[in-house]
Order: sequence, then structure tokens, then C-alpha cells
Amino acid sequence: MEKNYRKEELYEPRVIEELSEHYRRIIELLGEDSTREGLLKTPERVAKAMAFLTKGYAEDPKEILLSARFKEEYKQMVIVKDIELYSMCEHHMMPFYGKAHVAYIPNGYITGLSKIARVVECFARRLQVQERLTVQIRNCIQEALDPLGVAVVIEAAHTCMQMRGVQKQNSVTTTSAFTGVFMKQQQTREEFMQLISARLR
Repeated sequence: MEKNYRKEELYEPRVIEELSEHYRRIIELLGEDSTREGLLKTPERVAKAMAFLTKGYAEDPKEILLSARFKEEYKQMVIVKDIELYSMCEHHMMPFYGKAHVAYIPNGYITGLSKIARVVECFARRLQVQERLTVQIRNCIQEALDPLGVAVVIEAAHTCMQMRGVQKQNSVTTTSAFTGVFMKQQQTREEFMQLISARLR
């Protein structure tokens, strides 16, 4: 079974060295000379980049929320919108990027606003598909805070569609996931959609 590295291990020299060897071999299989000046340090650079781009495996998103959970009787919608996200498509290991819009209605507990963005980052920094990423964010917030409802919408562009395959540069994929009142009450869901679409003047 493959080992999953802990956060503190990701950048250890032995891990980077092992990843670097694989990337060096890939460069050679592509027909390049891995020893020429411009490529000499590329395997190590790519190894460090991949360790960073997949650092979400070594983090606990639920613990992120629980680390700043506070008792509060506020029961209106809390929205954090336009959260930038960068992830890696697991099918081609090419980036997809965009924005996440997240809302929840507290039920006795709130969390620090930055923690919502950190949860998005944690799940995004893994090999992903946008559909699963949307659901994971929703489920994590629902489980950690037990709110009256959670809403997540992600809008993203996929370079695997832009740079290869169908090569449609202007395509954007939108996914959504809801729980609680956002599922049961159309008015609440529509209010959320209107608020994330609005732009401050």
C-alpha cells in the first residue's frame, strides 16, 4: 500500500528526491535531455510544486473548522463568496481554477470566516473532479457545524478542456450542492443565488 505523507513530511529531502527521480524519468521518456542546463533542476522544482499543489491530503478540513468554532445565536445566512481556488484534475493532472461561493445558516455555532476559505483550499489542493470538490466542501461544513443548511457553488475553467481535447478556451463549468433549508426552501436558495451574483457598486 502506498504511504500517505503527513504535512511535515511532504518537503523532507527524501520525499522530494523520490518524486524528482520519477519526473526526471518522465522528461527523458518525452525525448529530452534531463542533464542539460535548462532541465537540470526541473525534476526537483516540479517535485516541490506537486508537494505544494497536493498539500490538502495532509490537512484535516473538519479540524480547520472546529479550531475556530464559536457559540453564537445568529441564524441568518453567512456567505463567503468569490473564494479563489486552484486544483488539479485527476483525469489529466492539469489545473482547473475558478471561484467558490459558500453559505451556511448557523444553528448555534459559527466559524471564523477565513476557515471557510481554508476548507475550500484544503479540498482543492488534492487530485480532484469539480463535482466531488463541491460536495466535499458542503459535507465538511455540515458535519463540523451542524448548521440549518449549507450551499456551495463552484465556477471553474478546466485547462484539460482549454489546452487539449476539445480546446474550448471560454468554457466554464458550474456545480452546486445544498443541504437543509437550501434544499427544502426555494426562496432561501434563490436568495443565495442572487447574493452571489450581485456585485457591490
